[in-house]
This record gives sequence, C-alpha cells and structure tokens, in this order.
Amino acid sequence: MREDGSGAGEPRGGSAPGRGAGSAAWARLALLALVASVLVPLVAAGLRSVLWALAGIAALALAAVGAWWALAHTGVVRVAGAALCVAAPLGVLVLYAAYGMLGPALLSVALWALAMAAARAATAPAREAGPGGRGPAEAPRHAWILMNPRSGGGKVGRFDLVHRARAAGAQVVLLGEGRQDVAALARQAVAEGADLLAVAGGDGTQALVAEVAARHDLPFVVVPAGTRNHFALDLGLDRDDPAAALAALTDGVELRVDLGFAADRVFVNNASFGTYAAVVADPAYRDEKVQTTLRTLPGLLTGADAPRLRMRAGDLRAEGLQALLVSNNPYRRAVDASRPGRRQRLDSGRLGLLAVRVDSAAQAAGMMRPGGSTSLIRATATEAVVEADTDTVPAGIDGEHVLLPAPVVCRIDPGALRVRVPRDRPGTPPGGAVAHWPRIARLALGIRKG
Repeated sequence: MREDGSGAGEPRGGSAPGRGAGSAAWARLALLALVASVLVPLVAAGLRSVLWALAGIAALALAAVGAWWALAHTGVVRVAGAALCVAAPLGVLVLYAAYGMLGPALLSVALWALAMAAARAATAPAREAGPGGRGPAEAPRHAWILMNPRSGGGKVGRFDLVHRARAAGAQVVLLGEGRQDVAALARQAVAEGADLLAVAGGDGTQALVAEVAARHDLPFVVVPAGTRNHFALDLGLDRDDPAAALAALTDGVELRVDLGFAADRVFVNNASFGTYAAVVADPAYRDEKVQTTLRTLPGLLTGADAPRLRMRAGDLRAEGLQALLVSNNPYRRAVDASRPGRRQRLDSGRLGLLAVRVDSAAQAAGMMRPGGSTSLIRATATEAVVEADTDTVPAGIDGEHVLLPAPVVCRIDPGALRVRVPRDRPGTPPGGAVAHWPRIARLALGIRKG
C-alpha cells in the first residue's frame, strides 16, 4: 500500500536527457525559495513568528469547524457556521495587518508556492501532450461515433460535430430522448464491423462505450462534448474545442490507459460511495445541485440513516467512513499542484483512494493539523473492497447513480483501453504530484544517488 504522494510513481525515466543543467537550476531555486519562506517571518518577528503561524493554523481550524456546522446542521447553527468560515480567516488577516505581519506572511506564502513550483519543474520529465503515445495510428476504415445532442448544453450542435465527424468518414449515431442502452448500441456497432468507437458526450457515456472498446481491443476516441469531461482533460484534450478531438480519426496517436471497475461497472474517472453518492441519487440533484446538497447533507452526515462504510485495501482497514472516492489513478493533492483534481497519469496501474470520516466539529478542526488527520485517508491500491451493513450500496459511477450489491470490489485493469488522441493537443502539465525534497537537494548539489 502506497500513500498518494507516490501513488502515481515518479515520472518514468526521471528527467529527460539534456535537462540536467536546467533541472539543477530549478532545484537550487526551489531550495532557496523554501529557505527564504522560513527566513522571512523569522526576520520580521523572530521566534514570535511561530506564534503567528499557530494563529494562522488556528484560523483554518475554526474555518473547518464553521464548514462542518454549515454542512451538517440547519437553521441558526448553519448560519453561525457560514459566518465563522468567513470571520476566522478574515480576523487573522486583520490581526496580521494590525501588527505589521501581513506583508511578511504573504511573501512567505508566495515563496513557498514558488518553491513547490520550482521543485516540480526540477523533477519533471520533458513535456508531453498527455500520456505518452505509441506513434502515428492507422486511420480506421469504419469509425463509429455516438453523440448526445443534449450533453454539455448542446455542444454537439454548437460545434457542428455531426457534420465534421461525417466529413471525417465516421458513422454518427445520435442518442434520442429517454433512456437508451448505450453499451448495446456500441456492441451492435462492433458486430456490424466498426473498427473504432467514439463518444461525444459526458464521462458517464464515455465509460459505457470505453468498456465495449476495451473488451474488443478497439481504439477509442474521446470527444469532450459534456459539461465537465475530466477524462478528456487528463488525456490532454481541449474541453473548450470538442471538434479538435475529431482530428484523432485522421491524424491521431494511440496510447494505453487504465480502466477502473466497481463490481461490473467500468469508470474512467471515479466511483464515489457514501455521502456524495446519496446526494446524486436525489432526483432533484440534476436541476438544483447546490440546493439539493445543502438540503440533504445534514441528514447524511449526522442523521440516524447517515451512511457508514467500511473499506479494506491490502493492509489498510478503515471503518465508519462517510464518503469514499475510488479513482482510476490517483488525483493530485490540492496543496501539491496548481491544478488540483487532476491526475498526473492514467497508466500507473493504481487506484486512488480518498476516504473521509468526520463526526464532530473537533474532528473537522483536526483535519487542519500540519501532521495530517485520521479523518482523511489517502492511499493507492490495485484493489479495494467497500462494505456496508446493507445488501446494496449507492454509488456514483462517473457521476451516474447506481445501486451495487455489497460488498463492492473495486479494481483497476492496467492498460485496458486503447485511446486515440489528436497528434496536436494542449497536453497535461508536467511534474510530479509531490515535491521530493531529498531528491531536490541531490539535484541542487549535483549529487548522484548511488
């Protein structure tokens, strides 16, 4: 079992050839910025800077308490919690300003951010447009693409995707009103000779067709015509220009990525259990997301029917979980990347595990401790088992609500999917998920690890 900091592994092959001098320079900058971020408050306030740091941590803890009250309660307590969320950090900023510490504090934070960015640049491989490809791919003879005209607020129509796909030689099938068996449509296409499957729609539809493509070892094209399209983003595609993804039909490269499974359901992004899955199950969620979430969360967090899950993965055991997110490859931590919620890789062969159990305001405050908290569990594994005291477990599979029989075995199928992407695409930001400071120091000092 590996903690998420190394779940995706170091970039394969380390720094690219020819980047030695550049990596060393970035490493030196990272160390200098890190040291400076500590020295600035010390110079400004001496040992009292420790007290100012503790005041900042206390403000974050109070904000976490306020967030818990706002989410887990209603009425006056919710209003008080929302007020505390704003007042605690604002109050400590006013205190910093009154004693002349606001400038040094902001400079210290900026230097720390520079140190993290430089550290990632020092250990980054040469920039790639998303996961590595396997060279030019042969154009398909019978490409089949499923399009959802309603997805993403009508992106299929706005970007003229039907005409563009047909011009590229693809057979286009449009989803109609009502529920349709997407997987059955894809299987029928394969039976009729399709040698490439594609989807212009959201992640849930992408996952259903991707499973069929993987089962028949056919290439799969992602056209980001949904609302969020996290899978497309992590493949290095441009979500604001879904038509550009169609270039993969005629001028593409192929890569292998992993697929996640929750029981027999495939997911390209994640499977969520517990609180979020229960919220998604509410019929009102699709039209009123915020209102539905605020209305249902108090009962889900502190009510008699609040979900309590158990999870085991390798040597890891966790009980009393309110929420569990199992992802196809680990997500970055919010403090470790300029773009949290992204996956550095889609081919690590590891599930990302993120579990939460918070039963009180004190536990919510404890999540702000510098050393971490038992309320938040991050890990990676190749398989995880989700257990409950009920026969079925609600789950959100790439945002789609389903009921799965308990226990639910989640696993990853490494390199299961052949994804075809355009040769030219925006790409994903390079760099590891966590700054590995011993390695940074070796790079800065020119020391080779023996």
